[in-house]
Amino acid sequence: MRKIQVYDKPMCCSTGICGTDVDSALVQFASDLEWLKGSGYQVERFNLAQQPTAFVENQVVHGLLSAEGTNCLPLVLIDGVIVSRNSYPVREAFSGWLGVQGSKAGLPLAKPPGGCCGATGCC
Repeated sequence: MRKIQVYDKPMCCSTGICGTDVDSALVQFASDLEWLKGSGYQVERFNLAQQPTAFVENQVVHGLLSAEGTNCLPLVLIDGVIVSRNSYPVREAFSGWLGVQGSKAGLPLAKPPGGCCGATGCC
């Protein structure tokens, strides 16, 4: 099984999808990572603010951070090799790197009943 690792800049939460000013690129990227997981890939995501040890333990990441600082983040590795740096790749890029046909990129829709907040509806 191929492994995808994402090393993010420091963010308030593990995905950066929180608060009132959410970056749509982060939302789409999170959706793409879920698509990869659903396609059978092992996906790991690390946030510098919450998991700094992961950045030190990976020699490739640690070396790049030592040389360039956090400007190289986010980093995306596939099987230990950097495939993207300083931006979040789109689904089509993952499809090319992994040789897999990607479904159209899109956000998952809530399934009735209950939508996003369970059977009682949104709060």
